[in-house]
Amino acid sequence: MRTAPPMVFGTPSYANMQRGLCDTTGWSLAHVETRAFPDGERYQRIEDDVQGRDVVIVGGTVTDEDTLRIYDLACSIAKYGARSLTLVVPYFGYSTMERAVKPGEVVTAKSRARLLSSIPTAHAGNNIVMIDLHAAGLPYYLEGAIRAVHLYARPITLQAIRQLGGASFCLASPDAGRTKWVESLANDLGVPGAFILKRRLSGTHTEVTAINADVRGSAVVIYDDMIRSGGTLLKAAAAYLDAGATQVAAVATHGVFPGDALSRLRDSGLLTGVACTDTHPRAQELAAEGAGFLTVHSVVPLVAECLESLYPEHTDHGRARGAALLA
Repeated sequence: MRTAPPMVFGTPSYANMQRGLCDTTGWSLAHVETRAFPDGERYQRIEDDVQGRDVVIVGGTVTDEDTLRIYDLACSIAKYGARSLTLVVPYFGYSTMERAVKPGEVVTAKSRARLLSSIPTAHAGNNIVMIDLHAAGLPYYLEGAIRAVHLYARPITLQAIRQLGGASFCLASPDAGRTKWVESLANDLGVPGAFILKRRLSGTHTEVTAINADVRGSAVVIYDDMIRSGGTLLKAAAAYLDAGATQVAAVATHGVFPGDALSRLRDSGLLTGVACTDTHPRAQELAAEGAGFLTVHSVVPLVAECLESLYPEHTDHGRARGAALLA
């Protein structure tokens, strides 16, 4: 007897991705009643019966509030008898705080991983799907029986780079830290790669000392795993232009863009365009504002394919639709 399809829950910040996954897979859109009390405390009530069901929760740890929404919801869903539980965390917050550099620093990425690991285990197990982590070792911070899946947005990234780069370009890194990623992507694209050597002048200031490739007369596309304030990106763009690049664009998996970061990138005059995915809700919010400059690519088809591999008995719906979204 065929079991009911998985139920897909989502935090408010990821409601669009929740609906997109349901449209792509044909799985059930689940609902949570949510409201806030005057003192700031949250009320959540699961409106669907999860007893014996496979459950997916979509939500990035973009803020402490979002993190606790996921945690509270997942703990309750496990308590109410879900057969299995899969967390989809497109953006893992604090991923750059994965180790202590100075004595006494809190390794927040590790404590967040421990928090998610403490979610009660559903009968058939818990999974967590994460995308393009800043540090590949982060899944090893998870404890207990939870199974981690590190999903790479490579197909989407390559597509975005090709669209911005055009017929001929050089793929570049903003610093030496992303060199291996950029080298690998450049090999797949069949284009030259470049990276910048920097010298740190203080805790907040660096200077470019060299570029390892000749970019004169070439368009340059800079790749980084995430764009936050964009300060490093702008310094790199200026360095490549000073070295003779004809134009510079940028691609990242995670577009965080706090405050007026996107406006500063656009108004700098250093970049012809920026592309990212929708792993962080801020990118989706800014898509209209950055029209013509910011392009946002959906990870829904990639995540849907991953989820269907975790639940192969429920793959009758939507694979072609997911492929169409990625095309």
